[in-house]
Amino acid sequence: MKRTYLAALALAVAATAFWSFRPEADVSGVAEAIAQNTPAVQPAPPHAQVPETGVQDQNQPYFEACAREGLNESECVGRLIWFKATGGNERFHTYTFQQRVGVLVDWYRVLRTDQRDDRFWAWGIINDPSCCKPGDANCPAKSPDETFGLDWCPGDDVLLKYVGKQGYIDPACGLKDAALDPEDPHSQGGKLDKRHSACDLRFGTSTGALGIRKFPNPRFDPEKWKALNGGTASWAGFDSKLDARTGVESDSRVSKLADGSIEPPFLIGTSCGSCHIAFDPLNPPADPAHPKWENIKGLVGNQYTRMSELLGSGMPKSALEWQMFAHARPGVTDTSAISHDQVNNPGTINALVNVAQRPVFKGESVTKWRKVADCSAEKDEAKCWCEPNRQGKCWQFSTRSDDVTPVLLGGTKVNLPGIHHILKGGEDSTGAHEAIQRVYFNIGSCSEQCWVNHFTDMRQVDPEQRGFGQTPFNVGQCRRDCPNFRAVEDRLQNILDFFASAESDETDLYVARANARKAKGAAGSYGRVELIADLDKEFGKGAVARGQAVFAENCARCHSSIPEAEGGPFKSRDFAAPNDAHPRKVRADFLGNDQATPVTEVGTFRCRALHSNHMAGHLYMEYGNETLRARPVVADIPEADVMKNGGRGYYRNVSLVNVWATAPFMHNNAIGPEVCGKPANKENDFHRARYAGENNALLASQPDCVRYDPSVEGRFDLYKRSMAELLHPTSRGRKITLTNADLLIDMGIRPLEGKVEKPLHGFGQVKIPMGTSAGYLNGLQHKQLIGDLFLAKRAPARLEATGKKALVPTLQSIADEVLKNPSRFVEVLRQHHDFVAANYQSCDQLVENEGHRFGEDLSEADKKAVTAFLATL
Repeated sequence: MKRTYLAALALAVAATAFWSFRPEADVSGVAEAIAQNTPAVQPAPPHAQVPETGVQDQNQPYFEACAREGLNESECVGRLIWFKATGGNERFHTYTFQQRVGVLVDWYRVLRTDQRDDRFWAWGIINDPSCCKPGDANCPAKSPDETFGLDWCPGDDVLLKYVGKQGYIDPACGLKDAALDPEDPHSQGGKLDKRHSACDLRFGTSTGALGIRKFPNPRFDPEKWKALNGGTASWAGFDSKLDARTGVESDSRVSKLADGSIEPPFLIGTSCGSCHIAFDPLNPPADPAHPKWENIKGLVGNQYTRMSELLGSGMPKSALEWQMFAHARPGVTDTSAISHDQVNNPGTINALVNVAQRPVFKGESVTKWRKVADCSAEKDEAKCWCEPNRQGKCWQFSTRSDDVTPVLLGGTKVNLPGIHHILKGGEDSTGAHEAIQRVYFNIGSCSEQCWVNHFTDMRQVDPEQRGFGQTPFNVGQCRRDCPNFRAVEDRLQNILDFFASAESDETDLYVARANARKAKGAAGSYGRVELIADLDKEFGKGAVARGQAVFAENCARCHSSIPEAEGGPFKSRDFAAPNDAHPRKVRADFLGNDQATPVTEVGTFRCRALHSNHMAGHLYMEYGNETLRARPVVADIPEADVMKNGGRGYYRNVSLVNVWATAPFMHNNAIGPEVCGKPANKENDFHRARYAGENNALLASQPDCVRYDPSVEGRFDLYKRSMAELLHPTSRGRKITLTNADLLIDMGIRPLEGKVEKPLHGFGQVKIPMGTSAGYLNGLQHKQLIGDLFLAKRAPARLEATGKKALVPTLQSIADEVLKNPSRFVEVLRQHHDFVAANYQSCDQLVENEGHRFGEDLSEADKKAVTAFLATL
């Protein structure tokens, strides 16, 4: 049996193995204020190029926001980088993603200016208040022909001159860095600035959507573009289907976006803020499609984003990649969609709230590169490396357990003893700086220089070839070879300072209501006392006080960052008490201990807990520490034993600070009503039915989804409804995610007879009917299945030696049937569904809103009480 023959079947195996599952304020003068009240920033380093000045100052709204929030210079620089820096990923999103992963992004579909008012409702992305629709009053661009059909944004008067030309100097070159940290080993007491040029942060200009940035494409050919699109105001030809030209059926599923001979006018990149920038719960916009800058915050996390659909926007619904990845709920994305680990990985955008009080963990064994001033004692560059032409800027690779987290609190640097645990299972566990840097890899920075050749190629099934499985990329090599890495790394402390700044402070419901009342001209003050009175009126007399006792007795064990041994009994605790030692008196309790909890204890959708990218030998190995990977096996996970290693099987509990503003709940937003945008353009309506009966068939009558509503009372209503589901598990219904279109895969060679494709040897088109489990497609270990089929026929002893002796007879039977009649391989797999599911599925959990049954035994009065109390936190 030939491995190459099985390799040809790999993709179809991946897609069809589970076919049988198919079921029956005024801010004038602020810029001057910040200039007077913050330390002077250092001038741009002499090696930086000077960008051209546009008619509008791109940074003015950002400086005004820094003044509103009271940010110092380091925090303000960190904010600017968070909102704007792509780390050079515009090439990734324009070329590498499409060519290496095979997924097409239709940026015009997402960003077209004539649908600006529908953009939030369709994609959940937030319109940039500084940008405008060409032709609107006071918009510098009078026609979309000037902007190639996108919004006009500050800086575009410069950028547009360089579309199709060389010579554009990126606005990041003009960044004025914050003062040097005298404790940084590279600054020699704050005397020498050795930071890499800010140019490689790569800002570009806004596309009209916050966090999504554009750059002029010097390879753009205007004459080709006009011929293809009939002008410059539209991308209609560029994102059209090929069948209009060829008439061939399979071409109806292929976009012109795949044609590498046509260069678009812009390269599009994304910043970290593309997912994290959100509406301020304290000051939401009157119209979400037309926000103002004072309605925007950078750390809350966008609970409406459709990032998975956005990144697959150029793919047909019949494509494998679309059906595998573009099924997450709003505010949820598969952080391993690109660096795929064959585990269904839904995860909400992290809400970075009250970061200054987030727990750190002491004494964990961490292997990583650390800053030093000299490498003279170590000549091996794999252990110690100094950046050329920057004397004293060195890094040493070592294993230690004494790391600290440096946080700027009110202008004073404090070294917290220990490190944070980031991501849903705490996988990013080598330090806050490293966790921030890794986010840039996740959005495409340094892909070609560092990591793109280390992740899995889903279509490569030969274990002897590159791309069969993940391998860890080398952070030291990445630092040497990727200038964007160094540009970001040299400013990580600024970003961390921003994380701990006032912009991440709690956003309390009573403050939000007070602001809403003030905006309406209501008389009288509204504070915590008034909020408690209103909650007691709604949920029952004394509900808040009773809820505090219920929380202390039933919830604080996990959802308090201050253990009883340190803060006294929970029953007498004021969970909203401020930290009097903090300059801003932020809430002392993070309301989550960040401890690892076995997924079998919490009982929620477990697939994300089996995430493997930080395991030894995997892509992000250098971003997980040894203590994490040594966590004991969660023995009662129902998955195969191969999944019970590397510290997997855990979730860290989340903070409940301002939980009133961040519903629905759980790491996949599955507990609570389904939310949706209901856009005017129905082609961009990605809501799907998810409620199913006990037979796993979707209910004929689905509850209506709740339209996005970032208003104060809209958030509060969604919170109450989500809490009701959380505390009443038997009333939640059953939510599952199925494919919502037929999945079509073209197999083998298909010569044309005229315009009709005639497949050779019976291999034509595989059709997987809609209704297949989307999670099963993500979790099928098809590479292992193919490899084991090969060994079962060619070298069964080798397979038996791996502990799979019991599998050999069935694998041989499957292989024999496929070889005998290749055209029936789908039916063969259907016949062996249970075998494949039991042995080649990373996670087979179907229902997504199970678990977290804590509190279901409370009385109805106590459930209302704890709902009322949590709304005060």
